[in-house]
Amino acid sequence: MQTFDSSQGTGQGRGRGAGAPVAAADIAAFRHFNRYFTRRIGVLDEHYLGQDRPLGEARLLFEIGDGVSLRELRGRLGLDAGYLSRMVKALEAQGMVRVAVPAHDNRLRTVEPTPAGRVEVAEQHRRSDALVAGLLDGLTPAQRAELTGAMAVTQRLLRLAGITVETVDGASADARACLEAYAADIDARFPEGFDQADLVGPEEVTGDAGAFLVAYEEGRPVGCGALRRLGPGVGEIKHVWVAPEARRLGLARRLLDGLEHQARARGLDVVRLDTHAVLTEAQAMYRACGYAEIPRYDDNVHAAHWFEKRLAGGAKSGY
Repeated sequence: MQTFDSSQGTGQGRGRGAGAPVAAADIAAFRHFNRYFTRRIGVLDEHYLGQDRPLGEARLLFEIGDGVSLRELRGRLGLDAGYLSRMVKALEAQGMVRVAVPAHDNRLRTVEPTPAGRVEVAEQHRRSDALVAGLLDGLTPAQRAELTGAMAVTQRLLRLAGITVETVDGASADARACLEAYAADIDARFPEGFDQADLVGPEEVTGDAGAFLVAYEEGRPVGCGALRRLGPGVGEIKHVWVAPEARRLGLARRLLDGLEHQARARGLDVVRLDTHAVLTEAQAMYRACGYAEIPRYDDNVHAAHWFEKRLAGGAKSGY
């Protein structure tokens, strides 16, 4: 049983990408756009937006917001601890932020803006808005809408590109956390509810018996999927799930493709799966990915549809 987004975007593939080499022309186009865009928004200027600081410090001041721990900032921005510490000290010396150690945890350091820092951020917002308005002023409303739509697609695909899919032990904390979130999700959707006792066991999806995949975005688990062996040459895909905040990226297809790759690596010729009647988006996804509907093959009380796919180079099944 699976629950995920049915986005038709790209994103099929193992690990970080779709397995095909990246064309030199694509790399060149990406780099050309980066150079053009960073120049247009003033990233190269040591006085970003005309303020007395480079982009790195300006962005850090923005991310601090009303206050945050340095640990959270490191995770959110992906910064080296030493580099982050130096920037925070620079802002502190300028009177923009103050660093404190909370009473409940002397190992933690937090940073918050001073009144001067809040004024600086407010001015940063004003100047940023003015910069963007100036860039868009030369476009018609229709062209602005086209650009806004293109930026949304760009952000979606860049998010997907940044997500990694890893094989983990079925008993790991991330695997079980994903399964618990999956169970809560479908329990709310199924009229009859869902019992966590129906989830696959760790021993079914680890080692030669199967595989468990977890998708990570910036270190956070945002999706999963399981493969278990049903019999000679036949595997079953279970519990494909994408967290609400990562849906409509095309991640479900990447997980599905990754599970098929795991099946091939184990010498399986066929993969099967079942799904609930209410999961119409899942049914559409399977058909789009080459799965054909077949007769019932299990006694899953939640299932109303059963699907099968013969993997490339695999033998034909009994259906």
